[in-house]
Amino acid sequence: MNKRRKRDRQHKRPVSLRTSKRRSSRLMPVAIVAIAVPLSLGGWLWNSKFAQVSPTAKRLTLGNGAIPAKAASDPALQKLKGHWLRPDGDYVLAIKNVDAHGVIDGAYYNPRSIHIEKAAASHDADTIEVFFELRDLNYPGSSYTLAYDPASDQLKGIYYQAIEKRRFPVTFVRLK
Repeated sequence: MNKRRKRDRQHKRPVSLRTSKRRSSRLMPVAIVAIAVPLSLGGWLWNSKFAQVSPTAKRLTLGNGAIPAKAASDPALQKLKGHWLRPDGDYVLAIKNVDAHGVIDGAYYNPRSIHIEKAAASHDADTIEVFFELRDLNYPGSSYTLAYDPASDQLKGIYYQAIEKRRFPVTFVRLK
């Protein structure tokens, strides 16, 4: 018999107790990492989701996701219906409908379909504004904040690229 077994036998300590203490001390760092990584990733996603919301987006959606009442009965929002192309690439906004509350039923393609988390429109005395928030692979909260220009029949505004945290001026022209 080796010395360790002899000592354990003399102290009548089971072998499994001795090895379980060793195993738990080795598993502790793994358990800490297994908990810390998802928590930090969740915190990062939470912050990126709510980071840098534009003033237009704040006007278009209230805290509960509802649309302000002044957008409710404006027929001018129907001018937004159609397919809009961003000339600097194959980016297409398809606005199928704008309901009475300013909620947009639409799609975004680059060239494949990208999930739209929120889409809203609002109209005040001078401008029609549109906000699209994207949530998909490589689009974790990227957004378009656009204004309709009736003279040129274009949507002009800012594209916020969430991964790079940069803003780009963009224009969409109506596809006929």
